[in-house]
Amino acid sequence: MSVFLAGAALLLTIAAVLLLARRDSSLRQADLDDPNIAWYRTREAEIEASDAVLVEDARLRLLEDGLAGGGATDAATAAAAAPSTSTATGRLPVLLLLLLLVGGAGVVYWQTGALEDVLIYRQLRDIRPEDGELARLSLLERIARRSEARPDNLQYQGLLGRLYMAGEDFPAASAAFERLVQRAPEDPEALALAAQSRFLASGRDLDEQAQLYAERALAVNPEQRTALGLLGMASFEAGVYPAAIAYWERLRALEAKESPGYAMLTEVIELARQRSGAASVTAAEGAPTAEAGEAEGPNSEAAPGILVDLRLADAQAADPRAVVFVFARPEGRAGMPVAVRRLQAAELPVQLRLTDSDAMAGQLLSEAGRVVVTAQLSANGQPGEANALLSGVSVPVVAGGADSRVIIELGAKSERG
Repeated sequence: MSVFLAGAALLLTIAAVLLLARRDSSLRQADLDDPNIAWYRTREAEIEASDAVLVEDARLRLLEDGLAGGGATDAATAAAAAPSTSTATGRLPVLLLLLLLVGGAGVVYWQTGALEDVLIYRQLRDIRPEDGELARLSLLERIARRSEARPDNLQYQGLLGRLYMAGEDFPAASAAFERLVQRAPEDPEALALAAQSRFLASGRDLDEQAQLYAERALAVNPEQRTALGLLGMASFEAGVYPAAIAYWERLRALEAKESPGYAMLTEVIELARQRSGAASVTAAEGAPTAEAGEAEGPNSEAAPGILVDLRLADAQAADPRAVVFVFARPEGRAGMPVAVRRLQAAELPVQLRLTDSDAMAGQLLSEAGRVVVTAQLSANGQPGEANALLSGVSVPVVAGGADSRVIIELGAKSERG
């Protein structure tokens, strides 16, 4: 802040000096060549010390001669005849204008500028855990005021929600994240945090709205960790162990095998299997293996699912960086999909297998009956028909059925009706 104020003061000083320097009371060269002005200067020098009345008389004669010659009505003659005190008097309005300009600019910047944002950033950077609860509350209050002043700044809404979560004020966190979701309805992280905070605010009850937030997050990003962990935990606590296993297996696939997160997820998946009555997969010595859950991964031939051959239609091209979404929905129903997979266009053509590991909404693909598989290619990374450049749809199939293999060609939407 001191650097900012010092720089601003220096610039204002330079501007004031330049502005005042332009008020030069000296005569122009053209004025100096005027014989009337030259005579006036000579007479003034001769008599100003002796008699002020004579000086005034010389000024009047200068004006009369100028009027008679028709050339003394310009600004030069007026400047020569004016008292020398006019320069000092004329500077006062300029100084007042300068002060008004500087003050107005300061007020406008204080209301709309980024100085407060810089101060908040510095406070966030410098705050430490040992500063205590008062420091956190002070920062929280400051960010809340700034968020009200700048409602279009979505970063402040997200930051507010995280600070409320850190203080275990889950209702306030839920309100902050829901406001964020209203402004950014396709942001997977915002959706997942809204679901998590609502779940905690309601005493670990995954209500319909929280589940919808989590499912929307996975529809946009099937690898959204917070949503996968939340739906897995909620399914486990509700006793829906197969769904919990499916969510946690998807989450574990995102972890490095040597990481603590991978080991922890392996333990809870095994616990869910034991509680559901499923037989644990063990090694030859009888100990659970790290690969126990992977035997039923998304591409496992043992898991009931749908084999999808996905490719671009003839004469169609796609940006390799574009995102491809594959959805499975119950036949004749719209809304949230039962299963979803996300991949890059660079992987096409590809054969993939949709299984219970790709399930959403707590409903298993193997129990969904007849489903229709849809694929969409999105240039902006967002799902939905409005964002799809190319799309394709399969005939209805049953996961794990005798004829559960489909071929989907991504073609122009107009060709698909």
